[in-house]
Amino acid sequence: MSGIPESIRIGNGAGFWGDNLDAPIRLAEKGALDFLTLEYLAELTLSILAHQKRADPEAGYVGDFPATVARLVSVLKSQPGLRIVTNAGGLNPAACARETARSLAAGGLGDAVVAWVSGDDLLPRLAELSAAGEEFRHFDTGAALPGFGAASGEDRRGAVVSANAYLGAAPICEALDRGARIVITGRVADASLAVGPAMHAFRWKWDDWDRLAGAGTAGHLIECGAQVTGGLLSRWRTVPDFAHIGYPVAILAADGACVITKPPGTGGVVNRETVTGQLLYEIGDPARYHTPDVTLDFTVASVAETGKDEVRIAGIRGAKPPATLKVSCAYENGFSAKGDLVVSGSDAAGKARACGEMILDRVGQAGFNLGRRNVEVLGAGATLPGVETPANLKEVVLRVSVWDKDRKAVERFCREISPVITSGPPGVSGYAGSRPKPRPVLAYWPTVVSRDHVRPIVYLRPAGELAA
Repeated sequence: MSGIPESIRIGNGAGFWGDNLDAPIRLAEKGALDFLTLEYLAELTLSILAHQKRADPEAGYVGDFPATVARLVSVLKSQPGLRIVTNAGGLNPAACARETARSLAAGGLGDAVVAWVSGDDLLPRLAELSAAGEEFRHFDTGAALPGFGAASGEDRRGAVVSANAYLGAAPICEALDRGARIVITGRVADASLAVGPAMHAFRWKWDDWDRLAGAGTAGHLIECGAQVTGGLLSRWRTVPDFAHIGYPVAILAADGACVITKPPGTGGVVNRETVTGQLLYEIGDPARYHTPDVTLDFTVASVAETGKDEVRIAGIRGAKPPATLKVSCAYENGFSAKGDLVVSGSDAAGKARACGEMILDRVGQAGFNLGRRNVEVLGAGATLPGVETPANLKEVVLRVSVWDKDRKAVERFCREISPVITSGPPGVSGYAGSRPKPRPVLAYWPTVVSRDHVRPIVYLRPAGELAA
């Protein structure tokens, strides 16, 4: 078909919110990209954004993204074919689009078209969807979300603060088809950030399952940033130059095969080990990895090193996606706090455990029965249970964490940490910081919704007009 490229280059410069701020810039400058994706969202991130949006209705998006776009203005000018796709919109894609437009307009790119996608936010529609038969049953327990559907157990009516469906690639493709230079979504499946550009560039049919599976695989491999270029590799001493690790580029062919690589001259490594490790990351059944766009079968994949820092993946099979979309809900669930102290000297681990129990005992003496409590001695096997540790450690970190529905109980715990400095065993330090404070907890409720009940909408405006 005329105008269809043989391949496209998609680079991902962020694997989570908090990733290296310079990675998108370096990748865009050195990656010779057609599309730059930035994947910021996790379930924890959505809860953080929900906290922010409750405090400020104009918040709720990844604040790093508009600043990143401002730094990319010169690259966007010098590479007019480069387009950016991101889920930085979080719980407020429209606000993120406005702030991003201001960055573009200020840099002289007022004509650049900014698109944002809505429709993933189901919070205003929970009652409507419940009436339509949705029960929002928990993935693991099968329980219905109380207050919506056949509820039983703890009542959380009014406590749900976010409910976002994982959209697929269709609205991203639509935005690119309509001329968007930057596409900002809320919650979409991570791999869909790459599937959307592939569908736009190659004009595949939406039931061309094997090619969709190839694009979904490319998106899955690069979605976590440097995890596929040497990050977290068990044989980490074999990875060159972690300080300048390169972020991944997927060279996706029109037949659905892809090559994973990284910009030349960057640190890290791409080999069969790094690629297969990421291929199996967070997928459940490798024969049935469900995404909103396609169900992937990784068991038939061909994974081969084709050159230095180049791995080709082909042969992925695809099938129709599920009739439901994953939904990430967060609901109010009490308060938590934690405190850390350094304990040193003879029998440091024993002293640390004693201090932890003293703190909790004194909270009880004050009349509070904490709902959950945890005493950890870091350095004495707390993070690796069963691993043998020296018998008489000379230095450890005590970490005590608690949770309760009652904020006052958690506040009292926060006030009982400092007293052990002078009213407990010797050798306690690390208390120069401020007293911990209770934090409201948003708990995670994973569920599904019929895709027939989710309606993505794409909006587009020139940056200069949107910024005004």
